Amino acid sequence: MESHAHTNRLIAEKSPYLLQHAHNPVDWHPWGAEAFEKARSEQKPIFLSVGYSTCHWCHVMERESFESEVTARLLNENFVPIKVDREERPDVDRVYMTFVQATTGSGGWPMSVWLTPDLQPFAGGTYFPPEDRYGRPGFATVLLRVAEAWRTERAQVLDHGAKITAMLRDYAVPRAGVEPSQEAARNACLQAAEVFDAELGGFGGAPKFPRPAMLDFLLAFYRSEPATADGQQAREMAFHTLRKMAAGGIHDHLGGGFHRYSVDRFWHVPHYEKMLYDQAQLAVTYIQAWQISRERLFADTARDILDYIRRDMTDHEGGFYSAQDADSLIPGGKEKGEGAFYVWRKAEIDEVLGPDAALFNRVYGVEAEGNSPEGSDPQGELKGHNTLIRRFTDEEAAKILQKPVEETRSMLERCRAKLLERRAGRPSPHLDDKILASWNGLMISAFARAGMALEDPTYIETARKAALFVRLSMCPDRRLLRSYREGPRPEGFADDYAAMTGGALDLYEATGEIAWLQWAVELHARLDELFLDKENGGYLSARADDVTILVRMKEDHDGAEPAASSLAARNGLRLARMLDDAEMERRAMATMRAFAQQLPAMPAMLGALLLSLSKPAQIVIAGSPDDAATEPLASVARELATPETVLLYADGGPGQAWLGERLDFLRTVEPRKPAVYVCENFACRLPVTDPAELRKALR
Repeated sequence: MESHAHTNRLIAEKSPYLLQHAHNPVDWHPWGAEAFEKARSEQKPIFLSVGYSTCHWCHVMERESFESEVTARLLNENFVPIKVDREERPDVDRVYMTFVQATTGSGGWPMSVWLTPDLQPFAGGTYFPPEDRYGRPGFATVLLRVAEAWRTERAQVLDHGAKITAMLRDYAVPRAGVEPSQEAARNACLQAAEVFDAELGGFGGAPKFPRPAMLDFLLAFYRSEPATADGQQAREMAFHTLRKMAAGGIHDHLGGGFHRYSVDRFWHVPHYEKMLYDQAQLAVTYIQAWQISRERLFADTARDILDYIRRDMTDHEGGFYSAQDADSLIPGGKEKGEGAFYVWRKAEIDEVLGPDAALFNRVYGVEAEGNSPEGSDPQGELKGHNTLIRRFTDEEAAKILQKPVEETRSMLERCRAKLLERRAGRPSPHLDDKILASWNGLMISAFARAGMALEDPTYIETARKAALFVRLSMCPDRRLLRSYREGPRPEGFADDYAAMTGGALDLYEATGEIAWLQWAVELHARLDELFLDKENGGYLSARADDVTILVRMKEDHDGAEPAASSLAARNGLRLARMLDDAEMERRAMATMRAFAQQLPAMPAMLGALLLSLSKPAQIVIAGSPDDAATEPLASVARELATPETVLLYADGGPGQAWLGERLDFLRTVEPRKPAVYVCENFACRLPVTDPAELRKALR
């Protein structure tokens, strides 16, 4: 058994991130009453460090500062050090990240914040180097300055903390604006076009993030205005970005899935961590692009993401893991390097692929001296290595090889399989195996929607198994829990309820199993009960009974993950259209009004707005699941359903009976002969009984 010179209170935690720091010489405490009481009784400020287990710069700051005996002594003598996993406690992270961004102009992780014993922030930043360099103070210098200010200027520090807290409370309630409209969506498209990279796709320069919420909004805007120039432009911005990302190094061409972001504007050299929420959202985006275009690349990329998740990121009980690290051991060495698991020297590819290497290297941009663009690797860790990027399509490669496309495609698939097998022998990146409710909700949606659009029942079964795990292991007594690792953790937050509601709705549409729709209704009601701001609209991120949260914030932008209010607005509209529930629609509209001034920063909310402006459309699948004629009709309906339609099932059983209590129309549908009804606001056309005719009607 490995021995350690130090062990702190984090050893009793379940979070992989907190456990990574359990043997630091720093006397870390988890967020909680014991640490707060220590700060009050000893009249010491709190040093709060927030990060997550696959965060590259968190690892760097740990090696440089938190493993240092000298730095640990400074921390332990002058502060009460607290570690927080931002993925387990997004409510804590949100409050203090808002402070850091407001006072420094930027944010990120690791986040470093100094608090009074009453949890009021008074100083903060992100990563600090261990020593003074490049005009920036080192971590030890900052610790000494803060400690000195606490000793000699405590009254001013406390006053500063109180003023900042008052500002945070004022900021926490977004100011409502005008009634959201199609014009607001159009203006957001025009703003996106101003920063769109017409050559390489994406928005802005380096670093370049995928931004699936923005891409989803652009596709939704196109569906709302397919014939206008603005609609066409929105579609092309999304399609061009998706093609460029799929070809770039941000896409793992061997193992599947996408890395977090690209450090350059070319999508070439990524920051190599992989996050579950990125995979979930991007899979949905690529599926939507495929439904519009029927372009094979989009469907293949969605499958690539989902197959990676099933292979590497799925627990045997069905839940989905959170992330894979960017860093891993350099093969044959003792040090870790970012991207070491993913990059290649040309000689190794030549060895593995033999005579096929020449074409593969040309297609994937492999060069003898490495292919990292100048300036994309300032530390020189990738020197001489290659990140695989797609220089040619299968069709272009076939012309180079002068062979049929299918033969060329098969050859490239064999090459990728051989390299994937070789890569599997390398030291793997750290896997964060905690299961988060919100991210699992997003991933359940992805598998369910992909299963419908691609007519793949195995994807739907993956979604069902994950949802069953969450419902049985993470949802006792109507309470959805935030995370699971060696047992469940405390009750979840607004984004957990909202994302899982969306997952349950998608699973109902994919299966017709009424239990998932009923669960979605329960989850949405619990979300309203715990987090709805009944006075101002929208959803607060933390519960009212949590006294450790300084300010109950409202997430007012859709960043790497969509805001809880954006998800909830869409869910409320969908439920209203499924159940003809005017109150759910009213709350959804109130949520959109609450964020009217923030809409340009909330593309997922803009997507909900477009849904609210569309005609309420339902597709009702009538027929017993036991009748062989039902499934061909249901399959066409599921494949062609857009995000603006809802699917309902009249199965002649308990599901139809439950819906019939809410919808007069469903009581009148006779499921004896399978048919599909295409409806607008429950005014339905004549039933369609032939799958080919249904395909024509829906297209």
